Amino acid sequence: MNDDEDIVTEDDINDLANSLNEIETNDGGDDDDGFAEGEAMAKDVTAIYDIPVQVSAVLGHSTMQVSQLLKLGRGAVVELDRKVGEAVDIYVNNRLVARGEVVVVEDKLGVTMTEIVKSDRGGDA
Repeated sequence: MNDDEDIVTEDDINDLANSLNEIETNDGGDDDDGFAEGEAMAKDVTAIYDIPVQVSAVLGHSTMQVSQLLKLGRGAVVELDRKVGEAVDIYVNNRLVARGEVVVVEDKLGVTMTEIVKSDRGGDA
């Protein structure tokens, strides 16, 4: 990680994912380490718990010309590409990871995850 900034880059995350794969992979031998094949080693994984990630919930998108954007004012409505009741996209560090529904918790908005999106990474770093 970059010591000058408190920012986690995609390369940092890929390096971390590769390290976790090495930790969680069992070589199939009869090691007496107390872990079953594929079982996470919780004491080693706790080292990543304090890494900050950016989570975003995207209601929808819209495209407009700059002239239209400049005409917007208080009370203006921007039409999005989603229908009422359609799931919102949930991103972690700009990667789509889930879909969900908007909920109200006390006086704040939140998102309930309804679907986890499978990654198509295929082992590339």
